[in-house]
Formats: sequence, C-alpha cells, structure tokens
Amino acid sequence: MTSPSPDRAALRRELLAARRTFAASPAFAAAQAALDAPLRDLLAQLEPELLGVYWPLPGEFNPGALPYARALPFARREPAQMNFRRWDGEPPAAQDECGIATAGGAVAVPDVVLVPCVGFTREGFRLGYGGGYFDRFLAAHPGVTTVGLAWSGSEARFEVQAHDLPLTLILTERELIAP
Repeated sequence: MTSPSPDRAALRRELLAARRTFAASPAFAAAQAALDAPLRDLLAQLEPELLGVYWPLPGEFNPGALPYARALPFARREPAQMNFRRWDGEPPAAQDECGIATAGGAVAVPDVVLVPCVGFTREGFRLGYGGGYFDRFLAAHPGVTTVGLAWSGSEARFEVQAHDLPLTLILTERELIAP
C-alpha cells in the first residue's frame, strides 16, 4: 500500500506506472485468472439483469465474455458525462469522446456496474483516471450496485473528496472487500 498522498494526480501516475510494470510481468496472467473465478461467483450471487462492464485499457482486469446482458460506458467531454449503451458482445466498432471503445446500442442503466480502479481504499473509495465520469454516473444512479475491480497492489491511501462515492464492493485477485 502506498503512503498517504494529498496529490491525487501524483498518486495516479505512481499507481499507473506500477500497473504497467505489473502487467508486463509473468504474475499478471495468474492475477487475471485469480480474479476471474471469484468475479463469476459474485455475479452469480448478484444476478444482474443488465451488467455494466468496461472495455479494458492496458493493465486493467479484462472481464471478458460474461453470460449476462451487458452495456459499455459512453463518455462525453462537453458536458462531462457518462452513460451506458447496450452491447451485443462483439468487438466494439465505435469509440466514445475519450477514445475508448464503446457500444452503439440503446442507452440503458445497468443494475450492477463493474468499475475499473487505478487505486482503492479499504473503505470502498476508488481512484480513477481523474475525469470524474464514473463519479457523475454513480451520483445520478444511487441504486446501482458497484463492484470495483482492482489489483491488490493498487491499494492506496488518499484524501477522499466531496464527490467521491464509496463502491458497494471491491474485488481483487486476492480478496473481496465489503466496506
């Protein structure tokens, strides 16, 4: 775990650099496999009607093909907002305004959302990429069950800000954290 950092941007850079190193190591494939089975077990318990997933960026956990109706995020830069669009599971042909692969289906609100974490705390707070897209979506949809997906090495201490909302659960390759 990193030491407390008042500078979230510096902490984000540190965690992303550590993740790049981790993703290039032999341990990465084992961690991916170690997180996959517990995620599937957890989702079987949650029984989502529509699962919000994400198209993985380098070094993120890849949720792969899951046996649920799924939706991918679509982020807009102006005004900064995010919604989810139904996804047929085929490789996305579209990109959102942030350049991330997305679906072209109808806008929908998932009941369970998988949230990628650059960093996380034991109290359920997440450090993302700094755009606030997931924060805005979650604030607008308080009934959504959120499952942060993180690597255990990304546990950190950081100052929680007013807009930060705790996730329902955080799952790493080592444990399930229920804040």
